[in-house]
Amino acid sequence: MEKLSGLSHLFMTVFLYNFSSFMVIPAITDVTMSALCPGKDECSLAIYLTGVQQAIIGLGTLVMMPLIGNLSDSYGRKVMLTLPMLLTIFPLVILAYNRSKYFFYTYYVLRTLTAMLCEGSVLCLALAYVADNIAEKRRASAFGILSGISSSAFVGGNFSTRFLSTSSTFQVAAAVAVIAVIYMRIFLKESMIVSGKAAAAAENECLMEKGNTKNPQFFKSMPSLNDTVSLLRSSLTFSQAAIVAFFSSLGEVGLYSALLYYLKAEFQFNKDQFADLMVINGIAGTISQMIVMPLLAPIISEEKLLSIGLFFGCVNMLLNSIAWSSWVPYTAATFSILAVFAPPCIRSIASKQVGPAEQGKVQGCITGICSFANVVSPLVFSPLTALFLSETAPFHFPGFSIMCAAFAVMIAFVQSIMIRPAPPVEVCRVDSSACAEP
Repeated sequence: MEKLSGLSHLFMTVFLYNFSSFMVIPAITDVTMSALCPGKDECSLAIYLTGVQQAIIGLGTLVMMPLIGNLSDSYGRKVMLTLPMLLTIFPLVILAYNRSKYFFYTYYVLRTLTAMLCEGSVLCLALAYVADNIAEKRRASAFGILSGISSSAFVGGNFSTRFLSTSSTFQVAAAVAVIAVIYMRIFLKESMIVSGKAAAAAENECLMEKGNTKNPQFFKSMPSLNDTVSLLRSSLTFSQAAIVAFFSSLGEVGLYSALLYYLKAEFQFNKDQFADLMVINGIAGTISQMIVMPLLAPIISEEKLLSIGLFFGCVNMLLNSIAWSSWVPYTAATFSILAVFAPPCIRSIASKQVGPAEQGKVQGCITGICSFANVVSPLVFSPLTALFLSETAPFHFPGFSIMCAAFAVMIAFVQSIMIRPAPPVEVCRVDSSACAEP
């Protein structure tokens, strides 16, 4: 399946899932503040609880993403997509029913537990699905289009929130999440390019194979620290991409964990203004990933596109950190048209370092590294955000935590400059039991 049109059902599945997930983002800050600190524009408890939740979710996904990626190599992408998409529905239903204090705490606990499995898994599996069916030369563009689909869902979800009440927002989100699961189960075809037995045979010769081939297939799919270390050591390019993924995720999570509370405290933003800001981000990202990136990818190397994306992402964060008026965040959001180059480029660079039988494994590894950043980031940035938005700040700089997040992305930018195109490592072809250059 070489043509992008053959991925239409995957794109629709990703769109519906992300639409339901993104449309609640503008509303959740107001819901959290109303439940925990009614009538206030600044709430340290809300910031700390959000940070703790992100850290716990990151810790869970750090363990689960490599496992899900490995299992999808053996049992298929569609099978592994079903569970996280189902679990996403339940927290939405709770807030669709009621958003009072105790219902919010129920949502908080359930969302934390389910997101340990769900957060990032749909993206991880979708990227592996694309890698299964698209040739290496076209993979960066395909990953960019997949990110563009997510950005268009981001726009649609946030735009719809602009015209819905808070209760209706969560009701519609829950309904769309149900539709996404049904659509995926009915229309999406399994993408595995080899059968389970063929995959097991091929893995015996592969770079990542460490276990005893007599073990049951499930236990062979269980990730280990040795698997991750072996993959990181197998290619300098992959190791550099992993470092970039860590620091860029560290900065991005730091930005988004602080930005909404920062804007609410400094400029009294509400649900509608959050939605407007996110729609601008989403439109810029959609135009870039659906139009600009597919045009530039054949001309400019992925490594250069990655550096461009990280540089403008850093500029975006720096502008937000020193925002002197309510229009500055809207202006900074336009830099997303270039900043969104980074994630698909990282994934494409990593994808080319392994063969078709290990795409789930490598995407799970990158997602796990990003999840580790999700653990570290709230532990660093949530206390900084709460401190510098409070009256006890050591000096007046409300956006200090966002500037620190920008420094993390700057580290990723510097590392990305050092990445040089490298030939893919030896991998296993699915039609041969021997390793060969792809």
